Amino acid sequence: MNEIGPDRAIESEIVVDAGVEQVWSAWTTDAGVTSFFAPASNIDLRVGGPYEIFFDPLAEPGRRGADGAAVLAFQGGKMLSFTWSAPPHMPEIRKQWTHVVVRFFAVGPERTRVSLRHDGWGEGDKWDEAFEYFSRAWKSVVLPRLRHRFSAGPIDWEHPLM
Repeated sequence: MNEIGPDRAIESEIVVDAGVEQVWSAWTTDAGVTSFFAPASNIDLRVGGPYEIFFDPLAEPGRRGADGAAVLAFQGGKMLSFTWSAPPHMPEIRKQWTHVVVRFFAVGPERTRVSLRHDGWGEGDKWDEAFEYFSRAWKSVVLPRLRHRFSAGPIDWEHPLM
C-alpha cells in the first residue's frame, strides 16, 4: 500500500539465504547493522533503547543519520519496531518521528523472509519527498544489501557496491 495520505505506508519484503537467528542479529546488534545497513550504529535492544543508524558517522551529532531513533518494541527473532526520521537534508520534517516494523519468518532451515513496513507519514510536499526517498532506500538499497550481506559477505563501507 503506497497511498497518498496519512495512512500511507512503505511495504517491502525480501528472502535472505540465512537462518532467522542470523538475520535477527543483523538487525538488532551493532555488529549486524554495520554488516549491511550503515557504517556505524548505536543499538541497545530494549524498549526505549537507542536504535541509531549512522550513515555519516563523522558528521556532527544530529546529522549522522537516524540520530535519536529508538526501539519501540520487539519479539525475539520475530519482530523489531523502531522510530525513524527524515534524513538530515530535510530539516523541516526531521523532528517528527515515523515508525518502522520489521518481521522475520523462517521459510526454510537457512532462509528467512524479511517484511518491512514504514508508516507514520505527515502530509505535504516535503513528506511526499521523504516518502519517495525512503521507498527507494528500503526497496533498492537496504533490503538488497541485507541479501548481499548473506550471499557475498558484509558490505565494505570503504567501497560499498550498492
